[in-house]
Amino acid sequence: MMAVETVFQSADISAPALINPTDTTEKIKDFPKICVSTFSDNIIRKFASMENVEQIARLYTANGAMPVYKLRYKDTDIAFFQSRVGAPACVVGFEEIVAMGAERFVLFGSCGVLDDEKVNGRVIIPVSAVRDEGTSYHYAAPSPEIEADEQCVNVLEHVLQASGCPYVKGKTWTTDGIYRETFPMIQKRKEQGCLAVEMECASMLAVSQYRKIPFIQFLYGADNLDDDKWEIRDLMQYGLNSAEKYMALAFECGLAMEKSIEHKEHIMIE
Repeated sequence: MMAVETVFQSADISAPALINPTDTTEKIKDFPKICVSTFSDNIIRKFASMENVEQIARLYTANGAMPVYKLRYKDTDIAFFQSRVGAPACVVGFEEIVAMGAERFVLFGSCGVLDDEKVNGRVIIPVSAVRDEGTSYHYAAPSPEIEADEQCVNVLEHVLQASGCPYVKGKTWTTDGIYRETFPMIQKRKEQGCLAVEMECASMLAVSQYRKIPFIQFLYGADNLDDDKWEIRDLMQYGLNSAEKYMALAFECGLAMEKSIEHKEHIMIE
C-alpha cells in the first residue's frame, strides 16, 4: 500500500492555489496601510464605540459578519478588527484584510503562561514559534519552529522600551489542541524554552512571510499553566483591563513599522 504524504512531509509549497483571497475579497479604495487586530471582543467593542470611528468593511464567514473599522491615530488612518480564535480562522481573516489593501499588520492577544517567573506581568515578544498546528505547513516548508522577522521584532522592542512597558523575548508554543495540553507536553515545551502557549503565532508568521507583509505580534499572559493546577487568573476578562494600553502599543507598532520600512526603502534608493 502506498504511503500517503501529508502537508507535514511536503517541502514544496510553490504550487498555485485554486482559490486566492482576491477571488473572494474586493480591494477597497483608500484602505489603511496599517491594520491592527486582536481576539478580544471586549477590546474591539470598546474601541468601535469611540467617536470618529468608522466601519469600512466586513469579513464574511458562515459564523457571521465581522466588521472592519477605521480610526485616525496621530494623523494616520489605521484599520482594526477582531480576529477569530484558532490558526485557520485567524489566517483567513489576515488573507482577506491584505486583499482589501492592508500592507502592515499588528496582532496581539492573550496566552497561557508556561514560565511564570520569566513572564511575571511582562509583555511577551515571540522571536520564534513551535509549529504544533497545521496551518503554517501550507505556507512554509516543514520545520519544528518558525522564526519571527528580526526587523519587526526590533521595532516591537523599541516601541515597548519607549513606552516603558516591561517585556520578555522568547519562544512560544502554537498548538491546535487547547484541551490536549498535557502535563508531559507542557513540561517538554517549557524545557525547549517556550514562555507561552497560544493558537495562532506560528501560522501568522508563516502566512505573513509567504505574502511578504511586515507583521508584528505580541502576547500578554492570562491563565497560568506553570503549576500543578491550572490557574484561570484573568483569562475571562479577555484583555479588557488593559485595553487602552494594548491598543496604543499596537498603534505605535504600526506607525513605527511604517517609518522603519520607509527608512529602509529610502536607503535602498540612495
